[in-house]
Amino acid sequence: MSFPEIRFCPGTLTEGFTGYSRTCLKRVFNGKKVSHVLPYNPSQISEDDSEKFLENRKRISISGVQEKLSFILEKNVLRLTKKGEQGTYILKPIPRDLKHVDQVPANEHLTMQIARQVYGIQTAENALIFFKNGDPAYITKRFDVLDQGDPSTDRTSKLGIEDFATLAGKTTENTGVDFKYNYSYEQLAALFTIYVPAYRVELEKLFSLIVFNYLFSNGDAHLKNFSVIESPEGDYILSPAYDLINTRIHVDDTDFALTEGLFQDDFESKQMKNNGRVGLDDFNEFARRIGISEKRRDKVLFNFLEKQDAVEILIHRSFLNQSTKHMYLLHYQTKRNQLNAR
Repeated sequence: MSFPEIRFCPGTLTEGFTGYSRTCLKRVFNGKKVSHVLPYNPSQISEDDSEKFLENRKRISISGVQEKLSFILEKNVLRLTKKGEQGTYILKPIPRDLKHVDQVPANEHLTMQIARQVYGIQTAENALIFFKNGDPAYITKRFDVLDQGDPSTDRTSKLGIEDFATLAGKTTENTGVDFKYNYSYEQLAALFTIYVPAYRVELEKLFSLIVFNYLFSNGDAHLKNFSVIESPEGDYILSPAYDLINTRIHVDDTDFALTEGLFQDDFESKQMKNNGRVGLDDFNEFARRIGISEKRRDKVLFNFLEKQDAVEILIHRSFLNQSTKHMYLLHYQTKRNQLNAR
């Protein structure tokens, strides 16, 4: 892959940058002047780097099927973690066995930026970064690790974090290989009343995230892709969003990752009965069931129902190729039309 022309910040997608903007450097890299080019080549073209990646993957404890590598920032250079070091970044190279597979890093980066910049969803800090040969990778800063300085010393601490598969008591052993999918979002929301003291506030954030995942065709929003994290006060709140991506571009999936969909029973809205598609009435009913008032519900939904020009601007500025940009925009427009239907 040839190295792409950089005209927009690979972090914030702000126009007029040939590398990371100051805002991106501050948010993602602690204000250090970090290059958007890694000092490594992809494993498939560098045997030496491939061995380093294989060794690194043995130590990383992040779940999921996509390859993930543990990185740390030393002075102003990102490098693979060594034995005994706590990584503060996760790198996700181009995966395998998907349609349009080379577009996956830019897809996830774009979707995360839209969530934060357009809809105000708190997300893990992230950016697009490139191997020496120009191949893109997605990099995200770990929000459960507090970086306290020198990577040569053990000066990091971890916040308590639990995903919702754990909170629901679901494992491969008791539920099977699809344990993280066998649930409903209504049941997921019910767990907030058990584990989250300020659950009314956090449920609104969850509601917003579920609507966003629907609108941007994230069909992999399963139980392990939602978590609660320890707050500075010692209680638990909804963690920043992570793993947001338009999966429809890469696989033929359903509207919802969880097999039961929004509801734990057989509720069907008028639209669902008429044409088999989820619409506004479904999300109105979902909000009612999880305890969100009509006033608060309508405030959350307003931005999702309106056409957002900023979405199209970010798609245009993204590092997706032209055909994938067109698909991404079409999926957004189709889902927004469905969301507005009754």
